[in-house]
Amino acid sequence: MQNWRERLRKAMQFSVRNTAVTLGILAATTGLSYVLQVFDKNSNYVSMLFVLAVFLIARMTQGYFYGIAASLGSVLLVNFLFTYPYFRFNFTLSGYPIAILSMLAVSVTTSALTTQAKHSAEIRLEAEREKTRSNLLRAVSHDLRTPLTGILGASSAILENDEQLSREERLSLLRDVRDDAQWLIRMVENLLTITRMDGSNGARVAKSPEAGEEVLETAAVKFRKQFPDWKLTVQAPEEFLLIPMDAVLIGQVLMNLLENAVDHAAGGDQIWLSLERQGDMAVFTVRDNGCGLDVGLLPKIFEGKASAGSSGDRKRNMGIGLSVCNTIIRAHGGTMKAKNAPQGGAVFCFALPLEEKAYE
Repeated sequence: MQNWRERLRKAMQFSVRNTAVTLGILAATTGLSYVLQVFDKNSNYVSMLFVLAVFLIARMTQGYFYGIAASLGSVLLVNFLFTYPYFRFNFTLSGYPIAILSMLAVSVTTSALTTQAKHSAEIRLEAEREKTRSNLLRAVSHDLRTPLTGILGASSAILENDEQLSREERLSLLRDVRDDAQWLIRMVENLLTITRMDGSNGARVAKSPEAGEEVLETAAVKFRKQFPDWKLTVQAPEEFLLIPMDAVLIGQVLMNLLENAVDHAAGGDQIWLSLERQGDMAVFTVRDNGCGLDVGLLPKIFEGKASAGSSGDRKRNMGIGLSVCNTIIRAHGGTMKAKNAPQGGAVFCFALPLEEKAYE
C-alpha cells in the first residue's frame, strides 16, 4: 500500500518546470491554430494539433498529471475557441466523449511509456555506478593493503632491530615508509576526486581558460622535485594555447600519468611530456622509455582494475589513477587513450576541446 501511494505521489507531482512546459505548448498550439485559420477556415485540423500538443506535453513532463491535465484542457480549448458557437462551451456535440477519451488515452499511454523509459534509464545508470563502485572498492582494497603492509613491516623492523641496523639500512627502511606513505596520499587524493566527480550534478567541472604551457610547467616542477632521478623532457608548442579546464584537476591527471610511468615503466629512466594542437583539440602526451604496456591490459586499462604491467615493476594497481584520469577528461568533454610507442615504452595521451569549441 505504501509503495502504491509513493508511486501515485510521484505520478501526480507538481513542478514549476512541468507547469511552464504544459502552458507554453498549449499556448503555442492555440496561437498556431489561430494563424492557420487565416489561411484555412476549416478547423478540422485543430483537434489533431492539440492531440500532438498532448503527446509532446506527456513526453516532456514527468508523471501522469500534466498529460491528463493537458488532454482535458485541450478538449475544452477546442470546444470553447474553435467550435461553433465560438467562445461558448457546447457539450452536446456528437463524438465529444470520444474526443475526450482519445486524448486521455494518448496522454496516459505516452506518459506511461515515458515514465517507464526514464525509470529504465535510471536503473541502468545506477547499475553502472554500482559496478564502478564495486570495481573501485576491489582495486582500493588491494592497493591499500600493499603499502600498509610495507609500512608495518619497515617500521616493525626499525623498532625491533634498531641496535642491529646500520645507518644505511635504517635509512633504506625509512625511505620505503616514505614511498608507501606518498602512495597512500595519492590514493586518497584520487578517491576524493572520484567523490567530487560523482556528485549530484554529475561528472561536470567548472572550467576557465588556462594557458596550456603553464599547466605543463607546473606539473613538470612538481615531478622533478619528487623524482629527481628521472629525466623529464617538456615540449610545449610555440602557439599560445588557451584551454578551458579545471587546472587543478588537469594537473592531477598529468601527475598521475607521470607517477604511473615511474611506478610501472620497468627499465626506463626518461619521460617526455608534450602539448600540441591537433585541429580544434589540445593534445597532452606522456611517453616513457620503459617496458611498455601489456597488450591484454589496453582494453580495460581505464576501468579501475588494471593491474601493473608486464615485467616485474611494482606490484601496485594502476587502474585507480587511470580511472580517475579518464573520468576527469570525459568531464571536460575530452578523450583519453593508451598505447605502446613503436620505439618502445608506454604512451598516454588525452585531448581537450579548445576555447572556440568549448564555448559554442
